[in-house]
Amino acid sequence: MSKKPLILVTNDDGINASGIRTLIAIMKTIGDVIVVAPDSPQSGMGHAITLDSTLYAEELTFKKGTHKEYSCSGTPADCVKLAIRQLTDRTPDLCVSGINHGSNSSINVIYSGTMSAAIEAGIEGIPAIGFSLLNYKWNAKFDACEPYVKTITENVLANGLPNGVVLNVNIPDIQGIDIRGIKICRQARANWVEEFDKRINPQGKDYYWLTGKFVNLDEGEDTDEWALANNFVSVVPVQFDLTAHHYINNLKNWNF
Repeated sequence: MSKKPLILVTNDDGINASGIRTLIAIMKTIGDVIVVAPDSPQSGMGHAITLDSTLYAEELTFKKGTHKEYSCSGTPADCVKLAIRQLTDRTPDLCVSGINHGSNSSINVIYSGTMSAAIEAGIEGIPAIGFSLLNYKWNAKFDACEPYVKTITENVLANGLPNGVVLNVNIPDIQGIDIRGIKICRQARANWVEEFDKRINPQGKDYYWLTGKFVNLDEGEDTDEWALANNFVSVVPVQFDLTAHHYINNLKNWNF
């Protein structure tokens, strides 16, 4: 009898978010599940890790025979590190992160705690996927995500991923019947045009709220932004080697 794959589930919205609850339910139909997720929302944390304070992981109690869950005081990357080093008795066959409440397409991948958790697993040589739904509401409905999350997960388990590559999956916030399918694409060239709203608190001290708007600078029809705007699920292979390989020879010509 073949052993079921061990799937590590995490996120950045916190262990009580409805997105991770949906993801856990889907993964339990595919393999054995262990959950290690932040005890509070950690959106926008990127790849931050805890260095100067203690980490806690509280095991949650469920009915006998079900999966294990741990609520962790750290960041999404902390959760993956702790899961692999302390909380699992064998190396996970797969790590899935999400389902995030909100987009992680294009430049958002840089800031995303969801994707950083997946990338941390990838650094450890574990195939990993980050899933996101384009709806920021806490009570977002994830039903339309389920068939796409399952088929992408099963394909990764069947085919594997190259070392250094993880998948960034974004799902449009529309009825499942209106989703046109899955599109393999590249990350769009886009960014946030940001401002700070300066205010004064009752004690007369300045404080700031980050504001801004998202600007897509890419007209290509092979990008994640195009796919999502046209009702496709976008799948972008992401690498965590940030070397600009194409510029190495240029630098060699500088007068150092």
